[in-house]
Amino acid sequence: MKQYFLGVDVGGTKSHAVISDETGQVLGFGAGGTGNHEAVGFEGFSSVLDSVTRQALAMAGLEHQALTAIGMGIAGLDWPNDEPLHREVIERLGLHAPMTLVNDAVIGLIVGSRTGWGISVVAGTGSNCRGRDQNGREGRVSGVGHWSGEYGGGGDLVRRAMHSVTKAWVSRGPETILSPKFVEHVGAHDVMDLLEGLSRGRYHLHSSAVMVVFEAAREQDPVAIDALRWLGCELGSLAVGVVRQLHFEELSFDVVLTGSVYKGSPLIAESVGQTVHEVAPHATLVQLTAPPVVGAVMLAMEQAKINHIPLRDQLIQSSNRMLSNEGHMLKPSE
Repeated sequence: MKQYFLGVDVGGTKSHAVISDETGQVLGFGAGGTGNHEAVGFEGFSSVLDSVTRQALAMAGLEHQALTAIGMGIAGLDWPNDEPLHREVIERLGLHAPMTLVNDAVIGLIVGSRTGWGISVVAGTGSNCRGRDQNGREGRVSGVGHWSGEYGGGGDLVRRAMHSVTKAWVSRGPETILSPKFVEHVGAHDVMDLLEGLSRGRYHLHSSAVMVVFEAAREQDPVAIDALRWLGCELGSLAVGVVRQLHFEELSFDVVLTGSVYKGSPLIAESVGQTVHEVAPHATLVQLTAPPVVGAVMLAMEQAKINHIPLRDQLIQSSNRMLSNEGHMLKPSE
């Protein structure tokens, strides 16, 4: 009897659904916008989940009753009390197959690691870090950002760079080409106008301003380079915490680097590796190159006791082939 597995990646900017059979052949796909309840509420989560799931089922020619199991990686599923709230919504949509819900960082780990377990370190607009051992036990950070002392996202890098600009202006730190670059970026007259405008709300720096820091680092600005190395060390520190929680210190495992910030400079990944290797010398850093939603399909397969590791390449290739044909070439999560 055929088995069908639904994987869903409900992201902070985009969401995807994929249906596969037990051989790793992808049969259906759906795409939508953000479903993070922190941004769009649970009504928005419901709407996006319903849309992407219906698209995938229609393409596969299936009804939801045919699903063997479901795996979901959900942005905003951060705390134990979040899960029952999400399950209520999912039940109302008629999805009753056995399912596993995890934070969206976990599905990137499952598909990105060569073994299906290890640690994922996310560096996008914000940061996150999740780990999973061979038995499925998870380790984590809080995932709530800078007020908890967790840094590693693009916004953190911009703030760090602006600290240096301010220190240079008041003679507390060295001069840096970040100063004129940020002035130009926002259209300010000079550094004083930049700082006044930011403090009064006339100017705004978004996470996209990380490109200013990357550009300055490529021009060999020592302050910008130091900021990138700081960011990498902070991300590595998140991973070290999870290493200790899961007792990975003496193990060989993959650290999956996920997110657009890593694309900005190799210095970030280099610093992550240096920090992690001080505690876990046998860890291997790998970049996520597969669609995270495939990790959700693999998560669904685990419930049917299917060893998905031999199917990993087939799932990735089949997903990308279908998505390319549909004009939706799926990329690693940003």
